[in-house]
Amino acid sequence: MNWTILVIAGLFEIMWAIGLKYTEGFSRFWPSVGTLLAMAVSFGLLGIAMKSLPVGTAYAVWVGVGAVGTALLGIVLFGEAANLGRLLSLGLIVAGIVGLKLSTQTS
Repeated sequence: MNWTILVIAGLFEIMWAIGLKYTEGFSRFWPSVGTLLAMAVSFGLLGIAMKSLPVGTAYAVWVGVGAVGTALLGIVLFGEAANLGRLLSLGLIVAGIVGLKLSTQTS
């Protein structure tokens, strides 16, 4: 269950990272509110997941999910580069996340 919570925390990390773009430096009220709420949920769920997951693993997976999702949405929403090197690098992050999941024993 904590792995599911951790992935959901990562999804909320994607939301707040993308939300930061829409806040325009926190000068827009509603995007700022949504971004701050997504941050709170993301950090809260990360904390819950860390109750039984190793801190290094949980943090690395959380950041990895957020980084991959944010980069992919940057490509889709903002027309950022989608070259082979970038996509292969994102694939390596995904491989690292899978490797951490497979090699982590939880209590």
